[in-house]
Amino acid sequence: MTTMVRDATAGATAGAAAESRSAGAEIRRGELAAFLRSRRERITPEQVGLVRGRRRRTPGLRREEVAQLSTVGVTWYTWLEQARDIHVSAQVLDAIARALLLDRSERSHLFALAGTIDPTPASECTGVPQALQLMLERLEPFPACVQNSRFDLLAYNRSYRLLMCDLDQVAPEDRNCLWLAFTNDEWRSSLVDRDETIRIMAAKFRAVMAEHVAEPAWKAMVKRLEDASPEFREIWARHEVVRPGDKIKVYRQSRVGILRLASTSLWTGPQQGSKLLTYTPADVETQERLERLYALALAEEAATAEPADAAPAAV
Repeated sequence: MTTMVRDATAGATAGAAAESRSAGAEIRRGELAAFLRSRRERITPEQVGLVRGRRRRTPGLRREEVAQLSTVGVTWYTWLEQARDIHVSAQVLDAIARALLLDRSERSHLFALAGTIDPTPASECTGVPQALQLMLERLEPFPACVQNSRFDLLAYNRSYRLLMCDLDQVAPEDRNCLWLAFTNDEWRSSLVDRDETIRIMAAKFRAVMAEHVAEPAWKAMVKRLEDASPEFREIWARHEVVRPGDKIKVYRQSRVGILRLASTSLWTGPQQGSKLLTYTPADVETQERLERLYALALAEEAATAEPADAAPAAV
């Protein structure tokens, strides 16, 4: 009898817990649906390159327009806004976040409501130890950066900032060397042997991805590149692999000219999660040009610095 009572009590407790989880999931789906509607309704067609038309009654974008922009089925997206109990992948959420022009906070909120890990969270330099950032500065005027195995730029010094484009003008979520090599015109123009460079970069990425093939962040990166660059799709389809290595790299810096740099990498993170990349001049001309590049970076920094507080006026 005691056993029967205990079993009944345990069953009731488990049932209550399951009911509570179900209710929580339902509330979260409702919040997600409301959030998507609110973000959709605030965007004008002109903001995303669509024609408004004369008979538009819907505030903001229509559901089918969001589905089109994010390459998601209209019915499936409608179910999301109706709080249906459907699975939402990280790749689809990433596409919807971009279509709805979400900022960092909104994107984080979207993934939290969906109960999914963001594959490309905003990468600020908070994960880089202060000692490593100080090392980057001490290496100036030589370019140096900290990069993870997915080619995300986690930190960089002044010289590296201007090496291929002004990285401070690039959105944090786009500070990825592979992404910039296939989509950023200024970065691409700095690559003297561009065709060979981007082919090798894609091959290195594929080789390293073998250890991360099931991870959403890596799959999302490939999907984003395939959507943005026919050139990447063609190269990626070759299935070439190359292991990382150090060598002389040649860049065409827009303001100081050709730079011939010897690259060296040192793994710094746990389980080879990130590495310090340093570039040293391969000839005297490059040394002089790096010093000029560093001087330009310092001058720009000084020009944009906030002026010191003015002294109080004499009475």
